[in-house]
Amino acid sequence: MSTSNGTHGGDVVPRHLVDFPGISSRAYEHPADRSALTALRKVPYADTLLKALVGMFSERRLRLLFLASAVRVDENQLPRLHELRLEAAKRLDLPEIPELYVTADATVNAHTLGVDHPFLVLNSELVELFDDEELLFVLGHEMGHVLSGHALYNSVLFTLMRISGIGTRIPLTGLVLAGIVNALKEWSRKSELSCDRAGLLVVQDVGAATRAHMKMAGGIQIGDMDFGSFVRQGEEYASTGDARDGVARLMNMLTRTHPFASERAVELGKWVGSREYEAIRGGDYPRREDDEEASFAEEIKRAAGSYKDSWDQSEDALVKTLKDIGGGAVDLGGRVVDKVRDYVRSRDDRSADS
Repeated sequence: MSTSNGTHGGDVVPRHLVDFPGISSRAYEHPADRSALTALRKVPYADTLLKALVGMFSERRLRLLFLASAVRVDENQLPRLHELRLEAAKRLDLPEIPELYVTADATVNAHTLGVDHPFLVLNSELVELFDDEELLFVLGHEMGHVLSGHALYNSVLFTLMRISGIGTRIPLTGLVLAGIVNALKEWSRKSELSCDRAGLLVVQDVGAATRAHMKMAGGIQIGDMDFGSFVRQGEEYASTGDARDGVARLMNMLTRTHPFASERAVELGKWVGSREYEAIRGGDYPRREDDEEASFAEEIKRAAGSYKDSWDQSEDALVKTLKDIGGGAVDLGGRVVDKVRDYVRSRDDRSADS
């Protein structure tokens, strides 16, 4: 495995790293992401419904596909990557260490797939381009998806985006289907911000996280790139221009399931500056054993506060214009909760009557 400094293998640079025994995904989840997941988990039979949708695609088939076509990482195959996998899983105290595959692909990307036993896939270009610390950030990010249960919800989004032609098979069509898909995309974008935080908790090096985002954006080594300039790109993207640019930003976002790399770097920097990161590193974080007691109302309140803060602090010209004319932000994350909850309840009511 190559690293950015030209070495092969080698030890991760020693740092004072902290493990997080029993950490709950609530510790790092973005408030909007966390509230949407909490709401979905509180809906009766929600997981049953979601898994039924995911059942259209076979986790077993996907795993067999990667067994046949990719390289499964273990102590004998790509052993250094295997060590990083174990390190990331240990830091987040994962109950089950997910399998890891490397597949031949020229895009700088990684995935978390599956439902009952999620597994990770790194594209070969990412493995070649990233050094050990950057890989540790990516592995932590993907394991954040695992710990949060994102593989299930991402699979639902993947499924719903492909069922528009078979609307007779499930009662989700037309505008309702489009609304749920768009809401899940909004949740997905927030989930990526959440898992960047998980990746930072694993690598515990903001520089490594920023380098990873820079390489995702440029697809090249970053010897002639500058951290500050890259972050300023993200800040400029969020605030430059007039309302027309705001509309363009909105259109750029609507079709995406991931935020842009420069935006992610800015958002992660804001989280570090909020002091939550250092509090978690100091041992002040929610534990999994308390997840059942998590207050749904409190999660919704935090999400609403997060959206309000983002709205109030936005430098986007379109947002400023909407505020001036009395407009309001639309919480797409809340939409998916309402739509899925109403759908499940209607199913339950029909079942009770039959």
